[in-house]
Amino acid sequence: MGMATRRWSKKVTQTSNAMDLEGGVFKKDDPKAIARSLKRSAEQSRRRKSEPFRSAMWMLNLYINRAGTNLSRKQTATLNKAKDELRALFGKAETGSRTAKRGKS
Repeated sequence: MGMATRRWSKKVTQTSNAMDLEGGVFKKDDPKAIARSLKRSAEQSRRRKSEPFRSAMWMLNLYINRAGTNLSRKQTATLNKAKDELRALFGKAETGSRTAKRGKS
């Protein structure tokens, strides 16, 4: 990933209209803590354009996709678990998650 891409993703997570994030939220080791922080940020944000759940999930996916291969396996797993925790906090079904799809085969 080039320097311009890293700056772009940092700028997006800091200045995006989606919401204001707690510093270091994506570096936490606890998926529940990540999800709670994203939920709190999404609900308190005055800049988001869609419902809190969508904004929170968008920011989480953006970070995962942009960080890509720079994330350790452990951190990638933690962030993916945070998606499930986020769904649970917002009372959303897990039908679209990877773990739900894997269990059906």
